[in-house]
Amino acid sequence: MLNSPEEEILAKACEAIYRFALKGEENKATLLELGAVEPLTKLLTHEDKTVRRNATMIFGILASNNDVKKLLRELDVMNSIIAQLAPEEEVVIHEFASLCLANMSAEYTSKVQIFENGGLEPLIRLLASPDPDVKKNSIECIYNLVQDFQCRTTLQELNVVPPILDLLKSEYPIIQLLALKTLGVITNDKGARAMLRDNQGVDHLIKILETKELNDLHIEALSVIANCLEDMDTLILIQQTGGLKKLLSFAENSTIPDIQKNAAKAITKAAYDPEIRKLFHEQEVEKCLVALLGSENDGTKIAASQAISAMCENSGSKEFFNNQGIPQLILLLKGDNEEVREAASLALANLTTCNTANANAVAEADGVDPLINILSSTRDGAVANAATVLANLAMQEPLRVNIQNHDVVRALIGPLRSANTVVQSKAALTVAATACDVEARTELRNSGGLEPLVELLRSKNEEVRRHASWAVMVCANDELMAVELCKLGALDILEEVNLSINPGTKLLPLKDLCLQEPSDQRAVLLVNSKSSDVSPPPSTEDKSSDVGYGRSISSSSSLRRASKEKSNYHFSTGFGSPTEEKSEPPSGRNTAVSKGTTKEKGSRKVRGKKEEEKVKEEEEASTLPKLMGEGSPEKEWYPPFDPDFCVYVYEVTKSIFPITNIKEQIEVLAKYVAEKMGGKISKEKLHDFSWELHISELKFQLKSNVVPIGQIKKGIFYHRALLFKALADKIGIGCSLVRGEYCRAWNEVKLMNETPKGLIGVLPPPEVYIVDLMFHPGGLMKLRSREADLYRYL
Repeated sequence: MLNSPEEEILAKACEAIYRFALKGEENKATLLELGAVEPLTKLLTHEDKTVRRNATMIFGILASNNDVKKLLRELDVMNSIIAQLAPEEEVVIHEFASLCLANMSAEYTSKVQIFENGGLEPLIRLLASPDPDVKKNSIECIYNLVQDFQCRTTLQELNVVPPILDLLKSEYPIIQLLALKTLGVITNDKGARAMLRDNQGVDHLIKILETKELNDLHIEALSVIANCLEDMDTLILIQQTGGLKKLLSFAENSTIPDIQKNAAKAITKAAYDPEIRKLFHEQEVEKCLVALLGSENDGTKIAASQAISAMCENSGSKEFFNNQGIPQLILLLKGDNEEVREAASLALANLTTCNTANANAVAEADGVDPLINILSSTRDGAVANAATVLANLAMQEPLRVNIQNHDVVRALIGPLRSANTVVQSKAALTVAATACDVEARTELRNSGGLEPLVELLRSKNEEVRRHASWAVMVCANDELMAVELCKLGALDILEEVNLSINPGTKLLPLKDLCLQEPSDQRAVLLVNSKSSDVSPPPSTEDKSSDVGYGRSISSSSSLRRASKEKSNYHFSTGFGSPTEEKSEPPSGRNTAVSKGTTKEKGSRKVRGKKEEEKVKEEEEASTLPKLMGEGSPEKEWYPPFDPDFCVYVYEVTKSIFPITNIKEQIEVLAKYVAEKMGGKISKEKLHDFSWELHISELKFQLKSNVVPIGQIKKGIFYHRALLFKALADKIGIGCSLVRGEYCRAWNEVKLMNETPKGLIGVLPPPEVYIVDLMFHPGGLMKLRSREADLYRYL
């Protein structure tokens, strides 16, 4: 009958099939087997409105069957169904067409078809339909679609937030719930959060939380607010309207565990931003978190501990948790739930890092025993965290003795044998921190701890090798231990680790490297701060005929020419060097010391200098043949001169060295290095920074694989890090040069913290920072977890 040419028969057949399909899944499967789906799809575009309506109603019901969905995708009817959402169609057609799309959109392929056939716009329009079923089906379909990133982006362009916010006023809880769920997904994007803020959406959400009758919506409302807390502008708005205090009070006093848990998770996510952490601290968020630690729900305890871990980046928060928080966290260490113990130990690890007061608080609250017990836990994260706390405590001698008395060395043997590299690293670090006297080292040897420790030296993980090497160094302070370590092969392994080149290869002398032709291998970076008195720079006239770095000095005239070029060199600095000092020779020495400034002294110096130069040239002319060997065809070779680097050293020594504040020195030097290497680069445009081409051009011009660092004007991470290190060494800034992977390298510096209140005269331990030379030159990022922080930075 579905193939009948008569409209009345078609309409009645569709009506009967609709009633049959309503009776259950078995009937839907029967219709599929009888071949009803394909002829029905043709009726979706029938001229008769009744036939079209009845066919649409059938598909609204049938589309809940997975096999029907599959067939509909293959028949490609999505365009016909979306056409039924047109404004001129009846409400009942809108209802069942949107129901069909809601059922179909649960699967990825159907989402793509709905999106590609322009289904989003009519669905958003139907959110304002007077029919609640149409609204429900449309928002459900939109919720399914926004799981896809591309759909979320398009939704923002279609200004979807206002109509969704209107659904929060609906009298039907299911519509409100689906609206909140949709907002919870789309507000992961910054643009949607801004739209929510501009449309007073935060006020709607706070009102829902304040209404007890809407407690079934509280969890979802909180999920949306959690996303909003990650946006600084939205957070400030929430704080200014009193919403943040309400939120914290709501979380603290709620009797619903999921609400408390989600509130703590929201704080955790937002607290990774330093400005938001500061605002949280001002709003005393710590009190709420400590209260949540006392919850009976394990999920809430875990979330609160994680939030405390995140807030630890704020020094004020660390100080707050000293008296309130640490005792409660230690109580959690004694519980049975392994996940709770792991989260609590992570919070303690962050609280005690570079904080002697908190380390003392852990010991005073009898935290050593439960921490040592956790070293035998089955959860690697808990073991690593506990080892970190113990290492932090062991930095103080009285606490180290306390830890040693609890048999910590024996407890570390198991973690040293772990297969997890993080556990291995933290265990080795704790050995290095605790095995600081003969008794502890003897116990380590007698407990069989040396064998696994030496084995860790072979690890392929850099941090494991580093911490194991440190532990071996500490243990080797005793002669007996040193002998035992050598018997176990520690010295041989350390010698292998110390090799910076591949086994079996020879590191060529600089001369041979310079004389090699350019290749596709990475350029050899040369740092040479020696002046042209030793290694003359090529003159402008010689550049065209210069054949790389093989050129030798053959006469005193070249030395005279170099001397002349050097004396006439004019510096262009970003620090405003006085004009009279621009002719001074660049050098690694501190040239900031005052020279004679009067005209009389100046003229006397010039006359004296000319006479000196004349004598010097005569001496050089007579000495040079001796250096090269009388009558020898061999010519003396000198390393490539780097006039630009010499200028850098001069400028840095003159302008940055006098700065007394070490942090300011670092920031100014970082900006200087970035300026010389191509300036600030945004992460988004990093791929457009054509440094490779620049280096290749330099190698071609120099006819060598060796490139002086000063000649590089477009440098990436490792070029900048090397230049920073070389210049920092010249002016006495302590920093490390750390090599990463994929052309990555960075500098780490240590800066002293302020002395904690009440500890006058006690010098706090320094904190390590990564120096930003790329994205925000001069910025310093505190290093807590190398892997996580580098990921955030790079």
